[in-house]
Amino acid sequence: MSLKVYNSISGTKEVFEPILPGRVGMYVCGPTVYNDVHIGNCRTFVSFDLIYRYLMYLGYKVRYVRNITDVGHLEGDVDSNAEDKISKKARLEQLEPMEIVQKYTNGFHAIMRRFNTLEPSIEPRATGHILEQIEMVEAIIKRGYAYEANGSVYFDTNKLLRDTDVYGKLSGRKVEDLLVETRELKNQDEKRHPADFAIWIKADERHLLRWNAPWSEGFPGWHLECSVMSTKYLGERFDIHGGGNDLKFPHHENEIAQSYGACGNTPANYWLHSNMLLLNGRKMSKSEGNNITPTQLFTGESEHISKAYSAMTLRFFFLQAHYSSTLDLNDVSLLAAEKGYKRLMDAYNTLCKLSATVPESNHALAAELESGIQSAFDEMDDDFNAPKALARLFELCTTINKLADGQFRVDDAGQKAIDTVRKGFGNLLFTVFGLFDEAAAGMDDHMAQLQGLMNLVIDMRQQARETKDWPTSDKIRDTLNAISIELKDGKEGTSWTIKQ
Repeated sequence: MSLKVYNSISGTKEVFEPILPGRVGMYVCGPTVYNDVHIGNCRTFVSFDLIYRYLMYLGYKVRYVRNITDVGHLEGDVDSNAEDKISKKARLEQLEPMEIVQKYTNGFHAIMRRFNTLEPSIEPRATGHILEQIEMVEAIIKRGYAYEANGSVYFDTNKLLRDTDVYGKLSGRKVEDLLVETRELKNQDEKRHPADFAIWIKADERHLLRWNAPWSEGFPGWHLECSVMSTKYLGERFDIHGGGNDLKFPHHENEIAQSYGACGNTPANYWLHSNMLLLNGRKMSKSEGNNITPTQLFTGESEHISKAYSAMTLRFFFLQAHYSSTLDLNDVSLLAAEKGYKRLMDAYNTLCKLSATVPESNHALAAELESGIQSAFDEMDDDFNAPKALARLFELCTTINKLADGQFRVDDAGQKAIDTVRKGFGNLLFTVFGLFDEAAAGMDDHMAQLQGLMNLVIDMRQQARETKDWPTSDKIRDTLNAISIELKDGKEGTSWTIKQ
């Protein structure tokens, strides 16, 4: 099968054809770093990590760009006397804005490592691309799609609508809807039309993050940075633009407008959107007490769950729903995910223990195993359908367990079938789904700790021998021997083994 993806802008599933054969450019909107990352955003980034991983598994060379928003943006398109989120957090914590940015960027990266997400190819920051943002504003003005008013610059939405039909396609919004949503904002008299949005905002004296530009000392509009950084690193036209479903409007619509205004074309061929993560069937809300953080999920310190859950259990839970579907996080579902994750790991470990020494067989069981693993990859080719691929793996678990129990003879399946399934099963679990066996990893961690401890003990014994403190040297050796740890002295130094 060829890879098909659901394109939000066309509303249909399309065969994926990259602009350059064998190469994929993908841009995903990253976090605004003024607070700890939201668990709903974690789901989005895990979803695009899955997409990134599968594209690479298929053999594509992928440039994955995910930005960091570290410019303090306002809630609206104009300075409406609201304090931007980064400056507000800096004031409350009595830190510099860039301290806030660094603190929560570090925290974001730490959580992403817990979820075993791969690092993007490039992770540009908005503050590192202010000059390019100013240049794009100038290009949009030059092409007649923006105008300056009292030091701020606004995108001319009406002109775009007159010239092309690109605006509104992604979200299905109409200009009439925009009129209702923008009428209450301050400084509407600066705009030619209420649907126009700011691409440069003149800062008042209280705004901490500000830069000199031809129009005023101010800061870029929220939507501008993604248009700039995506085109800078992927070109004026690239393959995939992704983000949460809530970004379709206004963020992604305005990105499309800006790219057309500056470059004369829309930025991406395929738009992919992840959906919302609910908590107990409702939208998460701090004010209503319906909220949980990644850390609370890891520690179990929340009224919404009965116990702590590991990062791999949570990642597996995310994979159980298609990235474009809503997903309800609740204690019952997490407990089920924990069992499902363990079942798959156990099945893979069982596969690794099976051995077949006879030539390939044409037995129906061999065909069943090979067909099962192929169908899992076929599901992934259908818009990265992880939940259906997981279902195919669970179907194989039953057969694998019967093989291990001796209900089927291993040699009936044949060497090739066992090897094919083991390889495919492992590739899906670890390479594509990004899971790892936490039980085995825990054993590895303990061995690393033991190795460090033994290095210390051997060093202490060596010091005792150098000072001819033979009683201490002998005591260390004899005590270790009593707990089945044997020291061996050789030309290359002292080594240790655990006696069987």
